[in-house]
Amino acid sequence: MFQRLNRRARLLSGVAFGAAAMMSVGAAQAQTAATPPQADDQATEVGEIVVTGIRRSIEASIAAKAANTSIVEVISAEDIGKLPDVSIAESLARLPGVTSQRLDGRSQAISIRGLGPDFTTALLNGRELVTTGDNRGVEFDQFPSELLGGVTVYKTPDAALVGQGLAGTVDLRTVRPLAYGRQALAVNYRHEWNDIGALNSGTTDKGDRYTISYIDQFMDGTLGVALGYAHMSSPYQSERFNSWGYPTIDINDDRFGQTVGGVRVARPGYEDEIGQLVTGGVKPYVMSSELERDGYMGVLEWRPNDRFHTTLDAFYSEFKNTQILRGIEFPLYWGGLGESPGRSETVLGGCQITNNVPTPNVCRPAPSLRPDATIEDGLIVAGTWDNIKGVVRNDLNKRDSNITAIGWNTEFVASDDWTLGLDVNYSKVERNDIILETNAGTGRNINGALDTLGFELTDDGVTRFTSQLDYADPSLIFLTSPQGWGGDVIPEGQAGYMNTPSIEDEIKAVRLTATRQLHQSPFKSIDFGFNYSERTKTFVNDQYYLGVPGGGDLAVPSEFLLDPTDLGYLGISQVLSYDALGLVNSGALNLIRNPNADVISGNWGVTEKVSTSYVRANLDHNLFGRRLTGNVGMQFVYTDQSSDGFSARQVGPGVSETVAVSGGVDYLEILPSSNFILEVGEDLFARFAVARTLARPRMDDMRASQNYSFNLANNNATAQPDNASPWSASGGNPELRPYIADVVDLSFEKYFANRKGYVSLAAFYKHLESYVYTRNEIVDFTGYPTGGVTPVINQGLSTRADNGEGGWIKGLEFSVSAPFDIFHPALEGFGGLFSASQTDSEVQPDPNVAPTTMPGLSETVINGTLYYERYGFQTRVSARHRSDYLGEVAGFGNGRTLRSVAAETVVDAQVGYEFQSGPLEGLSILAQVNNLTDEPFKTFENGDERRTIDYQSYGRTFAVGMNYRF
Repeated sequence: MFQRLNRRARLLSGVAFGAAAMMSVGAAQAQTAATPPQADDQATEVGEIVVTGIRRSIEASIAAKAANTSIVEVISAEDIGKLPDVSIAESLARLPGVTSQRLDGRSQAISIRGLGPDFTTALLNGRELVTTGDNRGVEFDQFPSELLGGVTVYKTPDAALVGQGLAGTVDLRTVRPLAYGRQALAVNYRHEWNDIGALNSGTTDKGDRYTISYIDQFMDGTLGVALGYAHMSSPYQSERFNSWGYPTIDINDDRFGQTVGGVRVARPGYEDEIGQLVTGGVKPYVMSSELERDGYMGVLEWRPNDRFHTTLDAFYSEFKNTQILRGIEFPLYWGGLGESPGRSETVLGGCQITNNVPTPNVCRPAPSLRPDATIEDGLIVAGTWDNIKGVVRNDLNKRDSNITAIGWNTEFVASDDWTLGLDVNYSKVERNDIILETNAGTGRNINGALDTLGFELTDDGVTRFTSQLDYADPSLIFLTSPQGWGGDVIPEGQAGYMNTPSIEDEIKAVRLTATRQLHQSPFKSIDFGFNYSERTKTFVNDQYYLGVPGGGDLAVPSEFLLDPTDLGYLGISQVLSYDALGLVNSGALNLIRNPNADVISGNWGVTEKVSTSYVRANLDHNLFGRRLTGNVGMQFVYTDQSSDGFSARQVGPGVSETVAVSGGVDYLEILPSSNFILEVGEDLFARFAVARTLARPRMDDMRASQNYSFNLANNNATAQPDNASPWSASGGNPELRPYIADVVDLSFEKYFANRKGYVSLAAFYKHLESYVYTRNEIVDFTGYPTGGVTPVINQGLSTRADNGEGGWIKGLEFSVSAPFDIFHPALEGFGGLFSASQTDSEVQPDPNVAPTTMPGLSETVINGTLYYERYGFQTRVSARHRSDYLGEVAGFGNGRTLRSVAAETVVDAQVGYEFQSGPLEGLSILAQVNNLTDEPFKTFENGDERRTIDYQSYGRTFAVGMNYRF
């Protein structure tokens, strides 16, 4: 049942405790030296939420970084409050070795040291958090930055850090009212707008944020209360281009080639086009989004004496994101001909014409590229398409989610040497989505007018068009299925599609701790702990086809018509616009549940029961006259995981067979860790850490659900499990084990100017012992439905996630923070922060396949900030850059897919003034701008940035506001 403790884990344990033993020898020889003051056990506390300004908050972050026994990066509350950030992810992305991926123009998911969101764990007050996404990656825009006391990013773990991630651990902290120590009441307000304007009818480009916070102490300072409420209504706009891809023009395609004398040759005029890349199709939109969030925070803290301390904290967030997307989809090279079900083969030639005239009630010709195209370096960049049947899109994405997190922590000093602790916590997410697509066009499938499109690719890879039809004319554009898509369920095709997935994620946990103070020992104390957690995540997959009642075409009812949407950035003047959700809710379109196997098998549930025991010995003494701090410890992590779901196969159009399935596995991982900090000179520290870490697999990869098939043609005596089996499948793997890595870190930190500044150089190496990848694996299909046929064998290949071999990740990080008055007194008030990291990796899960690219890894990440603060004036300019990387984006059917993301540099700025005396004392005003240079988000394929898949322009977001502290 238990995983065998492997050799590397034993070696790491030996290294950790061996190093501690060697250092204790030095300590024993230095017993006569004066013992330095012990470090605060609560060194990981970020500090006060109220500071006097930018410089003071930076100093607080530096102090917390220096005091922590792990290698960390810290953001104080005022850092978050003073930066022009919509979410915590924006602030996190400025830290050394940390970067973020933008989604709809805002930072949402972060990468630490080149590893994507799936490898990072997020905690709230030291407790593991549920997530609103489909997997483990936390979407940080759920958490109002105004309600947090600070954030600590752990780059190296220790044994007491439960829920640690392989890349790092982000611990979000709410304020502690007794540590705050005084009464405070603060309010702030910001008004924001986007310079692109409201791109869709019925939307806004203006929003508001306001917050109220109250902190107080009662009963002679033994009872503390902190309350907070934060509201945000924030608009986002984007002009977005999406390409289906870039196929190569094939001589076997009858539009471009023909058979002459038994040999395929190019049709006249197409000799140059054969073999060249061309756009397969496009789906451009304009998007208007409004993000609404209401967050509530409460902390009740009681310390009646020095021996008893208890804290109850609660956090609740309601999050709503509504996106309106309107545009037009043009099938081009990949757009096929449309055929009537009763079409005769004798009229095939009638569909291969170039004058935009279909054969009535018989067929619609496929798109045809005229033979006068412009070619540059193997890519067709300009030309004219005939026979184009556009699909006008009015879509909506809507997400409603809420997070509840409650924790109760009690600490009791039982004696001078023993301290006991109990922590009980609960968190839950409920999320409901509506992903709505509606289609409109000139007619159903083979009917309706066709268009001629001129096109030209811009330098950014965006295609601009000239068209002949008026796509905003309600007498020309109808609700229908212009391409006949979805004809297997709805005859002649669907008028749209609605996906309504829902997720529940729940964590229940309890933790017991004990600390024993030691005397006359190189270790000052030893910590023991046990944590038990149960996590259950379920995904319910409801999907519907939308059909026009009675078939045919439906004019958009006038009560739902809106002003046309301008697509001028694409060269298309306007498209028909309407209230898509209102139309569907009115019953104007039929909802027909998708009965196909892939939808049924999209339902799953995953449960994890994790028991973590740990021991940690804490160092704080002299080593040959030098102060040594740190810790050595070990975690024992026992996991019992299981999954329930469905296996389904497609029997025929709209018909499937289903069987309930389940599976799971249990295992034990032993994770040694050590952190050593040696003060080698005045305010000069060398840090060394070694640890074994894990990251649990994606939860959708752990699902038991799968699609399977049974091929009657292979059901014979020659069938083998791995060759020509009648069985095959694709799906999840409930027996999946975690990613495992052995990590070494070395860091040198020099603090100066009374710890108002520092410079740091760090190196790290992560040896990935195992890595999850997709491969074919023999599985047992006994008991699966076959339609009454007796299978000759019950084994076959399933394409699913599995544990493979690993590789390595290594990197260097440099960071510096300095007040400029150290160079000259005239520069008082000026300062800067700068960091740069270089990361490389090689991961090869399958020895027979070339190494894979690590998702989320940018080889180069650079962050910089310049600020000025004096006489009440505050100003700041920040820039962050990351090189190309492999990112996770929305793909077909809103599924997640990996794409190459182009390098980007995002610049933000803020200016403000704080009244420091007089009747307005306590009031500060500010103005800020996000994405100052209007940096786009771009993805591309096959390493060729000309082959743009996504190009999204978000514009600049401006805000003005005020803060007042009573």
